[in-house]
Amino acid sequence: MIKCIVFDMDDTLYDEIDYYRSGFTAVSRVVKSDFGLAGEAVFKTLWEIFNSGNHKTTFDAAAEKLGIVFDAAYIEKLVNVFRAHEPDISLPSESRMVLENLKSHYKLGLITDGYLPAQELKVKALGLEKYFDYILYTEKLGREHWKPSPKAFEKLLAQFTVSADQCVCVGDNLEKDFLSPNQMGFKTIRVVRKRRIHFGKAPSQQAQPHYEIDSIAKLPDLLGKINAV
Repeated sequence: MIKCIVFDMDDTLYDEIDYYRSGFTAVSRVVKSDFGLAGEAVFKTLWEIFNSGNHKTTFDAAAEKLGIVFDAAYIEKLVNVFRAHEPDISLPSESRMVLENLKSHYKLGLITDGYLPAQELKVKALGLEKYFDYILYTEKLGREHWKPSPKAFEKLLAQFTVSADQCVCVGDNLEKDFLSPNQMGFKTIRVVRKRRIHFGKAPSQQAQPHYEIDSIAKLPDLLGKINAV
């Protein structure tokens, strides 16, 4: 019998692309002010480069296209602006309804990778605190314990005093979300959002989720089927 459900946040409970749009908006305001630029050229350039698939050197590529120079110190400044901005994001109605439904029946945990304070600001903007019994930021455990490390999942099991076979892990990223929970004995479910950012492949068969759904709204029914097995 399932007693606990642990969720990933980014691209599982909301579209992470909306966070990037918000972050690039904040960054573009700073660049416009620092370089005396006008209009929407900075944001449009950042957005086009990111959506073309360049997620690693977006700022460098944007500077080159805009005809300006970002040295290493300035890139660091923009990264900090991005991570520290208050995100303009909201929890989709289907995620809100699912969490409200599940909270009455299960213990709910959230395990999220990423830099602080960015992840904390996302949780606050999405209003997630009221839904979860336990929120764990893997950054607080040390970067070596970001997923796919099992450390956060072990802490969650101890917090809830449940066994892995009583838990379900819901995530999106094939590269890191499912390997450890699969090895530990969780049931795993991948939410495949239409506007997702991550399209990588699972590094091994052990990293493949047990189930996939194309909408988080389908999660309660799937949990019922898993419980019935």
